[in-house]
Amino acid sequence: MSAEQDLHERAGTVRSFNRFYTRQIGVLHEHLLESQFSLTEVRILYELAHRPMLTSADICRELGLNAGYVSRVLKGFEKQGLITKTPSPTDRRAAQLQLTDQGLATFRPLDEASQREVVGMLKQLTEPEQHQLIEAMSQIRRLLGEAGLSYLLRDPQPGDMGWIVHRQAVLYAQEYGWNEEYEALIAEIVAKYLRNFDPRWERCWIAEKDGVVVGSVFVVREDDATAKLRLLYVDPSARGHGIGSRLVDECLRFARQVGYRKMMLWTNSVLTDARRLYKKAGFELVEEEPHHSFGKDLVGQVWSRELQSE
Repeated sequence: MSAEQDLHERAGTVRSFNRFYTRQIGVLHEHLLESQFSLTEVRILYELAHRPMLTSADICRELGLNAGYVSRVLKGFEKQGLITKTPSPTDRRAAQLQLTDQGLATFRPLDEASQREVVGMLKQLTEPEQHQLIEAMSQIRRLLGEAGLSYLLRDPQPGDMGWIVHRQAVLYAQEYGWNEEYEALIAEIVAKYLRNFDPRWERCWIAEKDGVVVGSVFVVREDDATAKLRLLYVDPSARGHGIGSRLVDECLRFARQVGYRKMMLWTNSVLTDARRLYKKAGFELVEEEPHHSFGKDLVGQVWSRELQSE
């Protein structure tokens, strides 16, 4: 058999897999038969629920959709009261999109149904088979050019909290010359989170890429109405893949879902990359004050944003 024949045979195998996977996805989306939304419309709702303040151009780029089609869908969402639009702070021609409370209430049962169906599929496999499946999916994405997407967010496991303290202390010492005072602060924050953790109001995400932990973030309760974002971290080896933005988006989504009205955070002016992420996510600088900490003269900043739609 010639090389050309081999290639055509492999192409047939790929097409056969595509047909199988399309059938499988159809089974997993049966819950949409009773919904007023198409699969593509639900995908758009999913992006808006998990990544606040996207623009229509962002959605087109992320989902590979036609701009005219997306515009029509968004107009329909707006007419139904599912989304609000606010002018983009970086481009006056664009509008940032956000689900309203009604939009979240509409999306949530669809998302929960989809989650149940995927969990049901995975339960048919043993745990080792589940890991094989996830690794195979990750490998397909890497081979077809989506290496930047080969990470996952998960709950903390034993040892992760010690890793967070270690890695952040090392990173900030290397990049900013901060001393052991910062390591002590991280350790105190993590210890307090572990001792007082309330799953109704608080959450931690661990970012893992190719089997290696590369990032983390916390949401903790400040008061009944206010959530606090703490200890956002992305390892230098994993930057540029959108992990930091995803972690911040997950914090906002969780805080809205559990009923917080506002989210705040404390940072320092030298952390320019982090501040850029916060601004993109809709946070505003509300307070700053010089201080001497971690062996350096710094400018501390408080950033805040409202969570509920008007």
